[in-house]
Amino acid sequence: MEIFFQQIINGLVLGSMYALVALGYTMVYGIINLINFAHGEVLMFGALTSWMVVTAMAESGLPGWALLLISALCAIVVCSALNFSIEKLAYRPLRNAPRLAPLITAMGVSLLLQTVAMIIWKPNPKPFPILLPSDPIDLGGPVISVTQCLILGLTASILAALMYLVNKTKLGRAMRATAENPRVAALMGVKPDFVISATFVIGAVLAAVAGIMWAANYGTVQHTMGFLPGLKAFTAAVLGGIGNLAGAVVGGLLLGLVEALGAGYLGDLTGGVLGSHYADIFAFVALILVLTLRPQGLLGERVADRA
Repeated sequence: MEIFFQQIINGLVLGSMYALVALGYTMVYGIINLINFAHGEVLMFGALTSWMVVTAMAESGLPGWALLLISALCAIVVCSALNFSIEKLAYRPLRNAPRLAPLITAMGVSLLLQTVAMIIWKPNPKPFPILLPSDPIDLGGPVISVTQCLILGLTASILAALMYLVNKTKLGRAMRATAENPRVAALMGVKPDFVISATFVIGAVLAAVAGIMWAANYGTVQHTMGFLPGLKAFTAAVLGGIGNLAGAVVGGLLLGLVEALGAGYLGDLTGGVLGSHYADIFAFVALILVLTLRPQGLLGERVADRA
C-alpha cells in the first residue's frame, strides 16, 4: 500500500508538469484552432535558459530559492519573446491558409528550435543544480520533496489564475470573443492580433515554468528534452478536452497517474524486466481509447464553427 501511495504522489507530480504545458496547448487551440507543436521546445528553452542563469550565478552566494526565482524570471522573458516571435513570423502569415500549412510549419519550427538550442548549448546533457532542500518530507510512508510540493502548488495556483483571467477580466472576455468569431470581435473593438499574441505569451510563461520544474525535478537538461513532454502534454490536452482549461489539468493529472501506476504494476508483474522505460506506452494507449470512445475528450466542449 505504501508503494501504491508513492506512485500516486509521483503520478500527480508528473501529471502537474504535463498539465502546465497542456494549458498552453489548449489556450492557443481554443483561440485559433492551431496545435502549436513547437510548444515543447519552448519548455526546453525555458529549462536551458534557467540552467544557464543558475550556472552563471553559482558563485554569487545567493540562496537556492533566490537563484531559482531569478532564473525563472529570465526564462519567462526569453520564452515569452520566443513564442511571440514564433506567432508573428511563422503562424500569423498562415492564419487564413489551409489547416495543414500551419501544422507542418509548427513541426518545422520545433525542429528549428531544437537545432538552435543544440548550437547554443551543445548537445550533451547538463546536470541541473539542486536549488531547494533535497531532504524528503515523510507523509507516513510515502515521501515527497520540496520541489514536488512546489510543482503541485504552482499547478493549482496557475489554474486558478487562468480561470480568473479568462472569466473575470477584460482580456479574458476578448479571448472568448476572439475564440467565438474573430471577425465579429474585431468589429466590436477587440484586437484579435493582440489577443492571439497575448495568448501565445501566456502559453510561453506556462511552458517556461514547466521547463524549470521539469529540470529541477529530474536534475538534467538538454536540447531534446522538450519533445516527449510536449507530445504527452498534447495527449493530456486531448484527453481532457482540448480547448477546456480544467480539462487540460484533468487530462494531465490522469495521464501522470496512468503512467506512474501502469509502469509500477508492469514492473511488478514482469519482475522488473519492464517498468519505467515502457511508461510511454500507457500515455498513448490512453489517448487511443479516449479518441475511440469519446473523441471530444473527457471535458470537451463543442467548438464553434467559424465558417
